[in-house]
Amino acid sequence: MANEKSKVKRVPKRGRYDKETIHGILDNNRICHVAFIHQGVPFSIPTIYARDENKIYLHGASVSRMLVELDKGIDMCLSVASVEALVLARSAFHHSMNYHSVVVFGKGKAIDDAAEKIHALKVITEKLVPGRWEDARQPNPIEMKATKVIAIEIEDASAKIRNEGVGDEKEDYDLDVWAGLVPINNDLQAPISDDKLKEGIEIPDYIKKLVEK
Repeated sequence: MANEKSKVKRVPKRGRYDKETIHGILDNNRICHVAFIHQGVPFSIPTIYARDENKIYLHGASVSRMLVELDKGIDMCLSVASVEALVLARSAFHHSMNYHSVVVFGKGKAIDDAAEKIHALKVITEKLVPGRWEDARQPNPIEMKATKVIAIEIEDASAKIRNEGVGDEKEDYDLDVWAGLVPINNDLQAPISDDKLKEGIEIPDYIKKLVEK
């Protein structure tokens, strides 16, 4: 899925280019950063996204500068990353992190077809919480008009993964300095009901299952 632009150049052994790895990392993250140039100024915007087969969907207000610009077919870059551990070496120089990351280069296009737009919004909602789309009120015509959805084909992409221990210099192994990994978890916590929630409404089972994972 990569060409010269997306090929990993720094520590190339950590690069991955197969769809399974790239799709898996995209599916395991919740926020991406979209980078683009607008009127000669670089922007990097964090936003929700979802993958559907070999497409990435973004959504937001119809007047969103980012989405309006992407619909023009400009070059853009999308990235995601998750951190699994702090890597604490004996030397400050070799401190690092264990991570999974993906970079996607491409161009976006607004979805105008109503059925496809609804499908994309369902995919985005279901990525947040599987089972939520059928439970929640779905978008009305006013909300649909106020929302722009952009589709990006995953054609040029790469993943980069560090999943290893400390890499110190041999002469530093005798130092009286602790070294090792500090794992990081990004677990969902217990749901907090809205203070205006109608009496008698319980937390849905699909949310309980999501939190229990």
